[in-house]
Amino acid sequence: MRAIVGIGNPGKKYQFNRHNVGFLALDHFAEKHNLKFIPSKYDFYFSEGEVEEAPFILAKPTTYVNNSGIAVRDLISFYNIPVQDVLVVVDDINLNEFDFRLKKSGSDGGHNGLASIIYQLNSDAFPRLKIGIGSDFEKGNLADYVLSDFNEAELKKLFETFEYTSAIIRAFVVGGYNSCLSEYSKIKNQLKNNLKDSNGS
Repeated sequence: MRAIVGIGNPGKKYQFNRHNVGFLALDHFAEKHNLKFIPSKYDFYFSEGEVEEAPFILAKPTTYVNNSGIAVRDLISFYNIPVQDVLVVVDDINLNEFDFRLKKSGSDGGHNGLASIIYQLNSDAFPRLKIGIGSDFEKGNLADYVLSDFNEAELKKLFETFEYTSAIIRAFVVGGYNSCLSEYSKIKNQLKNNLKDSNGS
């Protein structure tokens, strides 16, 4: 079984925050597969499904972003999932809005949720799918920015991005990181070619 963990803060007031794109991406994927999230006995909501006979679990921690690692630790311990079979979907201020990037492992990049996961697992060897939220804020206003809501036009663009991230998540479920990387590369090449065509070059 493989796991996909979204990073975000629980509660309706945070639902459409920039910091919650991980939750929103998982909600989108769950909806495409007719899945519902339910509470677990641990600090996360979860949903189990199957794609091409490959089982998976989606999880949304209830610990708030800064303590996401507690939920991830309990999740992989209970389901006995190897670290490399956990894909974390997370927001990233270092990427342009609605862009996305796949990484096999690495540092937390200044994200408290990733820092918590690395600390609790004592490992940074888990793949992560980062979704850009931009960095249009003044120095010292990071917290206010990531906890601000997307507007309607931004949400529309975000859900277009989720069509791509859902395909990447599906590839991860079916074939693990290598399959996921292949799908990611294919999508990125398609987008690059589309951009060239639209620019008339």
